[in-house]
Amino acid sequence: MPTELNLPVPPARASRRHLGALLVALALLPLGAPAARAQAAPLVVATVGMIGDVAAELAGSCATVTTLVGSGSDPHLYRASAGDVRALSRADLILYGGLHLEAGLAQVLDGFEGRIPVVAVSEAAVPAERRIRASAAGGVYDPHVWMDVSQWRDAVPVIEAALVEHAVDAGCAPEVAARAAEYRALLDDLHAWALAAIASVPAEQRVLVTAHDAFEYFGRAYGIEVEGIQGISTETEAAVADIRRVAELVVVRRVPALFVESTINPRTVNAVLEAVEQRGGRAVIGDELFADALGASGTPEGTYVGMLLHNVSAIVVALGGELPPLPATLAAWETRW
Repeated sequence: MPTELNLPVPPARASRRHLGALLVALALLPLGAPAARAQAAPLVVATVGMIGDVAAELAGSCATVTTLVGSGSDPHLYRASAGDVRALSRADLILYGGLHLEAGLAQVLDGFEGRIPVVAVSEAAVPAERRIRASAAGGVYDPHVWMDVSQWRDAVPVIEAALVEHAVDAGCAPEVAARAAEYRALLDDLHAWALAAIASVPAEQRVLVTAHDAFEYFGRAYGIEVEGIQGISTETEAAVADIRRVAELVVVRRVPALFVESTINPRTVNAVLEAVEQRGGRAVIGDELFADALGASGTPEGTYVGMLLHNVSAIVVALGGELPPLPATLAAWETRW
């Protein structure tokens, strides 16, 4: 269930010095592409892979897309390097999620507002009434909106509009529009396949236990109960009471598998597994899931579609369901690998 999001507090003077130095560097950097890049493709910088991959799919050869937070890195904790600031300063367009996802990058991104086009994709794509609250009071929302494919589909026109308005040449607009339409159709098929796959899991076992609470949108969309041991932000820590509560649930519901995300230390999941065994239950740790970052570049899991295919497949198989055949569009997509 949704838990309170603890917004990050700057740790110590070293962290403030790091940020201060980067902001000074930001102020001194010239904006825009240097003369040597005058004839090169426009540069789009995305904070996270879920955004960067969609931007690359839509842009094709009309723009170069680079992502700051790579595979295995945690966007909740990520801080900009000097190289990141240089990349941002050279961008024609900056795309980020928002909703406090990139908390450690917030001040750096704010420094580019009004100087380079900066678009908060998740905030633009998902209106407040469709967001999941991260706390009972206040306007803090769960930022993991891409875990519901039907919602992330609505990020496609946001990214398309940003590319056409701020990055690609006018002659590329029809190509970007065609790519966007094709990609949205692919996501429609992915969403329908995921619904059928999760529905095959026996109802009693349809519980997704993960290290941190990044799957609430997934649970709402696909009809699976979600139990995150930590909170929505990885800034929070799991308490002993959380571990006991989740262990009791696993034993009572006979949940066969627990999951660790690629950016999370597995110690809390291991603690739950130990508590389950102490209570006479039995469970295993399933395949690693991707939540806050994509898989390795050059692999299917290094794309948004591949990440979701992997996650759904891992969850369904581990919880006792059966995977339905892939629709033709997704089967064709798989041949790229």
